[in-house]
Amino acid sequence: MSIFYTFDEDYFGNGQNDTTPLVLNPKTLECEPKLVEPTAALVMCFILLVIFLLAIPGNFLVGWLICTSRQALTSSDVYLFHLTVADGLMALTLPFFAIAHVRGWIFGDFLCKFLNLISEANFYTSIIFLACISVDRYCVIVHALEGSRFDQRKCSRLLCAAVWAFGWALALPALFHDAIKLSSNSEEWICTEAFDIGSPTVWRLATRGLRHICGFLIPLIVMVVCYTITIARLLHTRGFQKHRAMRVIISVVIAFLLCWMPYHITLVVDTLLRADLISHDCAMRRLVSLALDVTNGLALSHSCINPFLYAFVGEKFRKKMTLFVQRNLRLERLSVSRFSRSTSVTSEGSGTVF
Repeated sequence: MSIFYTFDEDYFGNGQNDTTPLVLNPKTLECEPKLVEPTAALVMCFILLVIFLLAIPGNFLVGWLICTSRQALTSSDVYLFHLTVADGLMALTLPFFAIAHVRGWIFGDFLCKFLNLISEANFYTSIIFLACISVDRYCVIVHALEGSRFDQRKCSRLLCAAVWAFGWALALPALFHDAIKLSSNSEEWICTEAFDIGSPTVWRLATRGLRHICGFLIPLIVMVVCYTITIARLLHTRGFQKHRAMRVIISVVIAFLLCWMPYHITLVVDTLLRADLISHDCAMRRLVSLALDVTNGLALSHSCINPFLYAFVGEKFRKKMTLFVQRNLRLERLSVSRFSRSTSVTSEGSGTVF
């Protein structure tokens, strides 16, 4: 998913290299691209930095708890760990895009491609790992497919490797991003898609189709189907634990929809505008571009919500967190106690000498 500018090469000619300014189409001269208004740019910068500051420690903490767990890891634990890695990597790119909203793109062509590649790859992998967790919960709760620990670890690792490879393969079109000068009369640069091979419209429809299908619709269908059957099974079981499990499941689905659906709806509208399937003017195009920025920020916030949903709302990780804190407190008290005894012995020894 492109976090920064996505102007249409059909309006401004085909993709340019990093030293050539955009060539404006006289028919759409009034739609000349502009950087985001200063107030909106500052707001977007602030939102991205807040997401970064929440996502990094949250995902790091969950990853740390999983790695330091003394119990054998389940398949869901493995998927959750890789989910935190994907969300953490995506969050690491946000400060660059936050600065770009205020200063324009100042990081050059290589980082324009590289950061968008990382962001796009981890966009796909994080959502696919969410689907993997739903499938694993379905298998364990509905079919009670535990299996041997060795087989579980082997299968989950192979699946994780396949997800990473698939996600990075889907992200390869992000290499079409280029650092482009905003106009011949401006010194400001933007990082935008520049499809300079074939038809930009065909490329855009293909990449956005993949984004909608593989990055939203298929994972959503998998999650809804698996969690619906899982909840139906939980409703026929006894015990208070089922209510906690259902609460986590419902929270996961609602958060996914609230964060990602507005972005994908706005992206569909933007695609229809670019394909001239909806009548529009420049004001509407700029409004949709602003809506893309806002909904994009909302979608990115999912990376800092995930740790709270899977870790802190879930009973299992709350217990791990409690044990982790208690263990550290005991070690700290033990260290202080040893230091006090050592100080006391040293003082007594000093008294005998003097």
